[in-house]
Amino acid sequence: MTAIKLLPDLLISQIAAGEVVERPASALKEILENSIDAGATEVSAQLFQGGTKLIRVADNGTGIARDEMALALSRHATSKITTLEDLQNVASLGFRGEALASIAAVSRLTLASRRAGEIHGWRVEIEGGHLSPPEPMGRDNGTTVEVHDLYFNTPARRKFLKSEATEFSHGEEAFKRIALSRCDIAFTLQHNGLVRSRLPAADARTRITAVLGEEFNQNSVFIDSHAAHLRLSGLAALPAYSRSARDAQYFFVNGRFVRDKLIAHAIREAYRDILHLDRHPAFVLFLEIDPNGVDVNVHPTKTEVRFRDPRALHQFIFHAIDKALASPSHVSSASISAHHQTPGRTAIEKTADAFSSYPRQNIIPLKPPPGVAQSVAFYSTLFRAETPNTESEFGSTQGDDGKQADLPLGFALGQLLGTYILSQNERGLVIVDMHAAHERILYEKLKLALDSEAVVMQPLLIPATFHATSLDIATVEENPVTLRELGFEIYVFSPTMLVVRGIPVTLKDADIIKLAREVLDDIREFGASEALTSRRNELLSTMACHGAVRANRMLTFPEMNALLREMEITERAGQCNHGRPTWFEISFADLDRMFMRGR
Repeated sequence: MTAIKLLPDLLISQIAAGEVVERPASALKEILENSIDAGATEVSAQLFQGGTKLIRVADNGTGIARDEMALALSRHATSKITTLEDLQNVASLGFRGEALASIAAVSRLTLASRRAGEIHGWRVEIEGGHLSPPEPMGRDNGTTVEVHDLYFNTPARRKFLKSEATEFSHGEEAFKRIALSRCDIAFTLQHNGLVRSRLPAADARTRITAVLGEEFNQNSVFIDSHAAHLRLSGLAALPAYSRSARDAQYFFVNGRFVRDKLIAHAIREAYRDILHLDRHPAFVLFLEIDPNGVDVNVHPTKTEVRFRDPRALHQFIFHAIDKALASPSHVSSASISAHHQTPGRTAIEKTADAFSSYPRQNIIPLKPPPGVAQSVAFYSTLFRAETPNTESEFGSTQGDDGKQADLPLGFALGQLLGTYILSQNERGLVIVDMHAAHERILYEKLKLALDSEAVVMQPLLIPATFHATSLDIATVEENPVTLRELGFEIYVFSPTMLVVRGIPVTLKDADIIKLAREVLDDIREFGASEALTSRRNELLSTMACHGAVRANRMLTFPEMNALLREMEITERAGQCNHGRPTWFEISFADLDRMFMRGR
């Protein structure tokens, strides 16, 4: 049997490096975090060959004293914690005292630093565990770390590195995360001598826009929610900006980028009703929490955390995002190009240009069209709502100052193929998928009604009977309470027949038999309790789909405009129940470009 013996310090550090320094991007992250902890206001990062040849990070932080440079490169040496209590309340990004030692164990590392007040700086080199004595050097206040030839002494690890482009992309991603976490610090990133990113100190929204782009900024909602010792702030993208991959998801806990299953689930649940199939949301969110409520000492990479009260945190994050996304005021943000408006021309001027050459078409005024009174019948049949007065039916067209209000979806111009409503607003042309939009409206009404236990049942003048299987019969006999809660009155007519005598008033125009069959299928497959809890939204979505206005139905102008007004006051109206968009906007500027006006 082989005798037990202590491992050499260098081998211990190389083993630790396997966890801390997975690739060049990992080393870059650790060094950048040290710069932030040192109080730097300017940080510059340079990479060569994706970081495999060289990583150089320079900052203007507090610097390292000459006598402490050897300690800085030693394992488990740090200035950030000294007791267990410090660890439980850690506020710095680094605290384990492993990063520089681990990096130095698998590279040729140079550390140069100067503290404020010192005549000059000092420089040391370390290779293979051998540290050179400090040498004086001239430099400004701050620290520079150079990592040469990463994994030069661990060839087995080096061969697992990817191409230069791939390694740089990982390094750039690590840089973005750090830059987003501290918008008050100026950051610069270079690769092979070329500047790839220059980010001056700025406010949070400006920094986020600089990193993720103007399109993300234009299609995002601002979140700032407080509860007890929790605060969630940042930007969450509307579903129109959803992604095919999780490449635009940044979540920070007390300034630290983390990946956490609990948080990911809460965010996914907030988007569940409005995100299509396998699409992924985009967000940059910052959670502030009492350090005692989170454990950051879970993994050497420090991207995993544990929370003291995970259930409460999950609910807080879910409700904060869900509330922001549900606000009807954000419906117009589904615009695909409104931010490209040409300056100097008003919407009215553009409207005049667009129609001046067509002798049979006048300018469409932004006010309710003729025939407002005709919409009374539309409200009573399509929305099952109380009959509105003719002034409020289309929403007030004037604000408190007497000026015309800006209705996001404008007023209808006509209908296309019995499927799309064409509308004009202050910014351009709006195209609405009327079935998808009406489906969302009905879905939200059904959810509100069920939550308040106020699903109104509409008795049928002529009951609908249909042939049923023995399973259908049993489902009706076993679940009368659940059916009544959903607004259905279904009875057994005979051993092979069911009769529907009432359905939710919102769905009066639905295919009654088909709707009843699907509701019974859901209740039978998942059970009554599941149908009203975890499967509730899927069931209500199915019901709404059956009740929504069908394609190829020709609507009158009052009906079309009533649908637009309902969309403007309905939560999440920008997407149907399956996550697809319900409307798009084409700005006058885009129309001008399409027809090369002004060229």
